[in-house]
Amino acid sequence: MRVVLQKVKKAKVKVGGQTVGQISHGFLLLIAIKKGDTREKADYLVEKICKLRLFSDAGRNSFMEKNILEVGGEVLLVSQFTLYGDCKKGTRPSFTESEEPEKAKEMYEYFVEQMKKQIEKVETGRFAEHMEVSLVNAGPITIILER
Repeated sequence: MRVVLQKVKKAKVKVGGQTVGQISHGFLLLIAIKKGDTREKADYLVEKICKLRLFSDAGRNSFMEKNILEVGGEVLLVSQFTLYGDCKKGTRPSFTESEEPEKAKEMYEYFVEQMKKQIEKVETGRFAEHMEVSLVNAGPITIILER
């Protein structure tokens, strides 16, 4: 499982010109499911994301002292199987490491469910849809997590 975490001031995802998910401050998470991924891996990543100290303590001269739970941050989750695109050979990416759509959707939905148990506001894109994602990076802070 691979997650690209971007700390954002705001982010939204559109499908067919309509906004289907939108947050203010927090994390935009792009998530890809790999063949063989398990619920245990998802649980680990959800816990890790919630504990990452990537927020400053307001009013203090501190950097990366608080986690998303402590600042009441929000999460926008977007499935993105292309994170497992392999471009080592040729000019067209291979996605052989990406999980089959049915299994990937099940694991993605589990990840969303677990995140919702931790974070008050969790929004999502739509699995296997063509989406337009827009964001305002904060920092910018971008971290790649894998399990």
